[in-house]
Amino acid sequence: MKFFIDTANLDDIKEAQDLGVLDGVTTNPSLMAKEGITGQENIINHYKKICDIVTGDVSAEVISTDYETIIKEGEALAKLHEQIVVKVPMIKDGVKAIKYFSDKGIRTNCTLVFSAGQALLAAKAGATYVSPFIGRLDDISTDGLNLIEEIRLIYDNYGFETQILAASVRHTMHVLHCAKIGSDVMTGPLSSIEGLLKHPLTDSGLAKFLEDYKKGNG
Repeated sequence: MKFFIDTANLDDIKEAQDLGVLDGVTTNPSLMAKEGITGQENIINHYKKICDIVTGDVSAEVISTDYETIIKEGEALAKLHEQIVVKVPMIKDGVKAIKYFSDKGIRTNCTLVFSAGQALLAAKAGATYVSPFIGRLDDISTDGLNLIEEIRLIYDNYGFETQILAASVRHTMHVLHCAKIGSDVMTGPLSSIEGLLKHPLTDSGLAKFLEDYKKGNG
């Protein structure tokens, strides 16, 4: 499973990259705003900075909702860097745009997916990634992980190459469950990745090793 980090914070991206397990980055207008990145020129420059840090795919989101403007904005984003994947919302004009981008060889990430039917449409249109938001479904007492299972079954049934990118991952158990189900990618905060490092027996075992070494070696 690929590990993406869902942030616009350059320090967190560097930290994940230095860990040696990072495969890419996803971000969105809300995450940009959280870091104080506003204005189209500043946002574009920030995407470039992210691409300079990581070696994998970087999802850059369009903010348009009509077909023609999505195409214009998406083509401009794709030209920024070879690592850019154009992030398109799951709306009617978005699906049409994904088909256009697919035919042009521009990679896409269909975002804001909350049903298996939406994921099926995205795959039919040729999306590179589909992003079901499991955390947001959990927030409304709906099983987000079950959606991943449904999409996995449908994609496997028909050999769709679209990768399932589990988005809105909130914690380490989300990561593990997505891995068990067969999600191709997960994207979440740095804490959800670093949480995989932790186990009390690792901590106590290391402390005992160091204590015994100190006793024997002064």
